[in-house]
Amino acid sequence: MSVRLANRRIRLLGAVFALVFSIAFIRAGWLQAIRAQALDRMASNQHRQTIDVQPHRGTIYDRRGLELAIGSPAITVYANPRQIRDPRAVAVAVGQTLGVDPDKMYPLLADRSHGFVYVERQADADKAQALQRRNIVGLGFYPEEKRIYPQQRVGSSVVGYAGVDNKGLSGLELSLDRVLTGRRGEKTIVKDPFGRTLEVVGSKPGSDGQNVYLTIDHTIQGQVERVLRATQERWQARSASAVVMDPRTGAILALAVEPGFNANRSPNVSDDRKRNRAVTDTYEPGSTFKIVTISAALESGQVKATTRYRLPPTIQVADRKIHDAEPRGTVTLNVEQILSLSSNVGVVTIAEALGKDRIASWIKRFGFGRRTGIEYPGESKGIVLPPNKWSGSTIGNVPIGQGIAVTALQMIAAYSAIANEGVWVEPHLVERVGNGAPVQPARRRIMSVGTAQAVRHMLRQVVEEGTGTTAQVPGYRIAGKTGTAAKPDERGGYSNYKYVASFVGFVPVKNPRVVILVTVDEPKGAIWGGVVAAPAFAEIAKFTTQYLEVAPD
Repeated sequence: MSVRLANRRIRLLGAVFALVFSIAFIRAGWLQAIRAQALDRMASNQHRQTIDVQPHRGTIYDRRGLELAIGSPAITVYANPRQIRDPRAVAVAVGQTLGVDPDKMYPLLADRSHGFVYVERQADADKAQALQRRNIVGLGFYPEEKRIYPQQRVGSSVVGYAGVDNKGLSGLELSLDRVLTGRRGEKTIVKDPFGRTLEVVGSKPGSDGQNVYLTIDHTIQGQVERVLRATQERWQARSASAVVMDPRTGAILALAVEPGFNANRSPNVSDDRKRNRAVTDTYEPGSTFKIVTISAALESGQVKATTRYRLPPTIQVADRKIHDAEPRGTVTLNVEQILSLSSNVGVVTIAEALGKDRIASWIKRFGFGRRTGIEYPGESKGIVLPPNKWSGSTIGNVPIGQGIAVTALQMIAAYSAIANEGVWVEPHLVERVGNGAPVQPARRRIMSVGTAQAVRHMLRQVVEEGTGTTAQVPGYRIAGKTGTAAKPDERGGYSNYKYVASFVGFVPVKNPRVVILVTVDEPKGAIWGGVVAAPAFAEIAKFTTQYLEVAPD
């Protein structure tokens, strides 16, 4: 080869190298100047990851400090299928450690079209940690809390439940979610190419949720639920509910419905069963509503307890003919007897003298037609017609508890006002939040002390001589009222076989410590409040007075 040819080849090779280096230099400059920020973000995303640090959800306690809802440590296991080399082996390892089905896990781990799949949400912490110690490339772990309800069925209709993301979905878990949840934190971690954490390079602290202390007493709640289950079974009823309240403070000691549910199994329970019907549902109260008319007449000075009325067997009101529950002839009854014997004719006679405007104002004064303000979500305000929409016959049915719909909470608050010397107190379920001051419920006087005492005495006669004798408790004087109301028919009018039986009263009469309401929806075999609901009231009252160490009177 000539020297000239060799020099030419050397120059050509040098030119090629120069061209390659020029292209590389230009490419590097372009990447450095134009693509630098985008590539930097890509690199950061590949090696850095910001993850949420979930706060501890606050615990829910009953009034004596018993845990009703707690957070239990759990670890969520996830996988990046693109980093897993042997999906079958990893599926087997996961199945052996966590107890999941390897055959169901394998397709998820083998599908490289996804960069993230859940292996198991909120896995048992010990099992997940055992799996983590095996250092399997492609598996990731992060701590979570799993909501646990230690009392299972007891109080579940009040507490509600939280979902898999630890967010409240019903009951107090929902209405108090912001208080219980706290604030999330963050931390930034650096990972190697295989997804393993190398170091934490930054963090933002969060704050745990606050604990909540309820007025509910676990022991009373459990007993009330047992009584309701027995009552529902005895009368083959559609449902039953009960409320136990301290009339002096408005504190709800028990708020129960049956059939109930176990909050730990909430995903498998129907929405209808998880609803607390004592708060969300309405019913026509029947004769328990008669205290509104009697209180209005006494407070206005129109009547006294001894005022006597000559009452025919029936009374015509517009197109309706009103009669008492039991057939009778013409009788003379005083106001006390009208209430104790639950005379429809007598109450309507008094109501007509009062007039619709005065009756309507007392319905509002007792709190019917608006929410009580309790912390539970979904509270109904009931159904109350304004006076300008009353028909000619309305004054013949509303005063006796027909054509009006109330909630159990509204009714127990009304009777609590009578037990509390005429002062209505807002019902509440939350005693305090965290280390805060106790809740101060709203109060308002709705009648004089004298009127409240007069009605209280009449309600005592209901139990001792009237329709509520089965509500008696040995050693205690009881005041209360029975209610039996036909349910509205879908076609208009009232059903001939669907009723709501109820009893509401307080004990002891002289210094009432608890007010108790029991409602039984669609009982079979009997419909009367004095037969169906009053015995359940007596059983709850007997237990509660003994448990609270209320001295016999």
